[in-house]
This record gives sequence, C-alpha cells and structure tokens, in this order.
Amino acid sequence: MQDIPKLGEILEFRVDNKRTLRYLKAGSGEPLVLLHTIRTQLDYFQEVIPMLSQNYTVYAIDLPGHGYSSIEKEADYDEPYFRSAVVSFIEKLNLENVTLAGESIGAVIALTVASQLPDRIKAIISSNPYDYEKRYGDGLRRGNLFANFVIGNFAIPLHGAIFAALENKLFLGLILRGGLKTKNWMPNDLLTKFNNAGKRKGFRYVERSTFAGWRSWAQATERYVAVKAPVILVYGENDWSTPIERKRTSEALKVQPIILENTGHFAFVDSPGKLVAIVISTKNNQQV
Repeated sequence: MQDIPKLGEILEFRVDNKRTLRYLKAGSGEPLVLLHTIRTQLDYFQEVIPMLSQNYTVYAIDLPGHGYSSIEKEADYDEPYFRSAVVSFIEKLNLENVTLAGESIGAVIALTVASQLPDRIKAIISSNPYDYEKRYGDGLRRGNLFANFVIGNFAIPLHGAIFAALENKLFLGLILRGGLKTKNWMPNDLLTKFNNAGKRKGFRYVERSTFAGWRSWAQATERYVAVKAPVILVYGENDWSTPIERKRTSEALKVQPIILENTGHFAFVDSPGKLVAIVISTKNNQQV
C-alpha cells in the first residue's frame, strides 16, 4: 500500500475561475505528466510513481471532476473539456520537453494535448486508448456482464441518476475487475480510494456526464494527424478494444503497437513493471 502524500508533494492548480486540479509532484528531471483512466484518479499510478520519479519530475493529475479536483456541475465532461484543463496545466506551469503518459481516456487526452501543444511535447505513451466507443459507456461495458448491466442502467434518464447513486465499493470492484487480467481484483487500498472519492457531492453527475460524452472519444481520433512527437502505442492483450479498432488507431498514428501479454485495460495496475520500462525507454529515445 502506497501513501500518496509520501510519494511527493500534493498541490492544487487553478485552471480558471471555475476549475481546480489536484496533482502530485515528485522526483526531478524532465517533466512526465501522468493521465489516469475513466473512473479513477492520480492514485491509479501509486505503484509506478516511485520508479518513474527516479527518472523524471512526475506530475500526476486528477482529471477534472475526478479524485479531488473540483466539480463543475454545469459542464459537459467530454474530451475537449478534459483536454482544455491539461493544456492549461502545461502552459501555465510552463512545462517543456514533456513526456505524456496516459491510460484509457488519459491515453486519448495525451494524444489530443500533444496535437494542440506540439512544441512542448517530447514523447507520448498512449496505453489502451479509449477511442472507439459506439454507445454510452461502451468500453467499460465490454469488461463483463455486470459492468454492461450497471453502466447500461446509468444511461437511462432519471432512473440512471438513481441507479448511479447505489454504487458502492463492491459494485465498483466488480466493474473494474473487467479491466484486469494478471490481477484478479483491483488492489483493495486503491479501490477504497476510488470509492471514497466517488462519495463526493456531485461526483455522480461527473461520472454519468463522462460516459455521456462517449462520442467525443471516437471523434478525438481526428486530431491524431496533428501529433508531431514520437508516439508509443500500447495495448494490453486483453484490452477492451477489438483488433479492428486497434488497427485503425495504429494506422492513424502511423505506429506499430506494443502488445502486452496477459494484460487488460488497466495496464498500469495489471502490469506496472512493463509500463515503467516503456515510459523510461522514451527518456533516451529508445524503443523497448
């Protein structure tokens, strides 16, 4: 179990007059910005931060509305909304030669941020990009029958809000279990942190709004052509994406993906050592 405050300094960044982001800063060297998955927070990277901070200045961000970043209940939590916050973070902190590493929606945001800030980004590690949705919560619903049932109910007007309010630690664990292969369960301390953050006032709106923005994640692929920095595209062998969807993304980015055996969608949790090696390989422009 990692105590996040002991891994680095917990800080707050003001995006604008409505939004703040919680983030962790640790280590020294060139900046590495970590962007977490759908329905998690910066603690998602707790196992890899100690190793990565030996090679980089690590900035692990709670995406808007997630973890302990501020909640704006009038916002649409779609890809442009998340991207704007990360762009502001990099610009206002004046970060340069940035390596972006993201998983799931974080992997998509890493690519779209790079498309918008080509002069500031050195490299991108895009792990299991969530850029293929064809319906509300499509990716997460592919994990298992329970996830499909629960997230499908979230989509129903009025009923969905009531159903989402019933989420608890067990339900969340069963849903996230669908994104693991090596591990049988999300580590209990990590799951507890996700569950506790989910109890914040307004979070159920954020959760359902993020799923409701499903079209924006597939539309984000239109920005991939503008990515100039080198990209390492990573897929867990057992990720939710299909071979056709992976092929479409790899062709759009003009790269061959790395396939991690016995790894699911939550690769930074499922196979942390493999992801650390991949991220560090970009430091000297070496491909693993």
